[in-house]
Amino acid sequence: MRSSQARIRVARVTKDGGRTHRADTLAVEEPLEIRVNGQRLAVTMRTPVHDFSLAVGFALSEGIINSADDVANVRYCQKDSGPKGLKPAGQLPPDVDASAALAMPLTLGTFAGAQEDTSDNVVDITLAPHVPPPASAAQRQLVVNSSCGLCGRQSIDDVHQSGCYPLDERSNFTLDEHTVMSLPDQLSQDQKVFAKTGGLHGAGLYDVDTGEILVVREDVGRHNAVDKVLGWALMQGLLPLRRHVLVTSSRASFELVQKAAMAGVPMMVAVSAPSSLAVELARESDMTLVGFTRGHRCVIYAGEDRIVPPEVIADDVAVAQ
Repeated sequence: MRSSQARIRVARVTKDGGRTHRADTLAVEEPLEIRVNGQRLAVTMRTPVHDFSLAVGFALSEGIINSADDVANVRYCQKDSGPKGLKPAGQLPPDVDASAALAMPLTLGTFAGAQEDTSDNVVDITLAPHVPPPASAAQRQLVVNSSCGLCGRQSIDDVHQSGCYPLDERSNFTLDEHTVMSLPDQLSQDQKVFAKTGGLHGAGLYDVDTGEILVVREDVGRHNAVDKVLGWALMQGLLPLRRHVLVTSSRASFELVQKAAMAGVPMMVAVSAPSSLAVELARESDMTLVGFTRGHRCVIYAGEDRIVPPEVIADDVAVAQ
């Protein structure tokens, strides 16, 4: 199985001018080519774990798919032993009904074995027959680096035209301030690789109804971490995410808010600052956007009504009783 960590020997310099030599742990960064129906869509620099979630999440962000039903197959493309991943309907065991298999949610368990003994950094998504392939203009013959997400798609109009899941009344939940401000700490508790390397961004998905963070993913690219989370949610059949909060350890850039909007996420909580365009998109999408969420403070940039002081919730409970 591919590793998200690498060990190298380093020289550590101390303030008194001395040096010690020791092994250090680094976050792995490698290219991943994402294909759709065999055609290159993009190449991204990523941490090589949860590649299927990353590829599917990226396709969701691009507006190519919007549910597990839109995906017939996700596989690694290996040069030595052929494709490896979810089997197409024609190769299913005889005791499995093909139509039923295609209708099943694309869960992580389905892909677990496909992440072993992988020799190539290429993932191919085969679309279901009813899904049109991406236009040639959408195919990016370029490398998406670790800090840049959907470069070239800096248009709010584009997002609104291709948005999969607009928010509705089911998205009108409220959270108290203390819960919102605690989310980055909850996220950091599950950032296992960051704790060892200090070199990865994290993203997580908080479930409003259960009060739990359902999944946490890490990557050298903040946009990749978010794609891994949203791709996981799509394969679990959870979209639209109208009762969830996207939590990120990074700043709230335009592309991250765009990804959340495409998945129907009503609230995004970030550790650092948003950009002006991110705030504009959040406001036009009726999304709550919170930045500088650290300790006992935060800044609400959009959708303030979803976040209420603790005393307001206490008063509501008292009235109900």
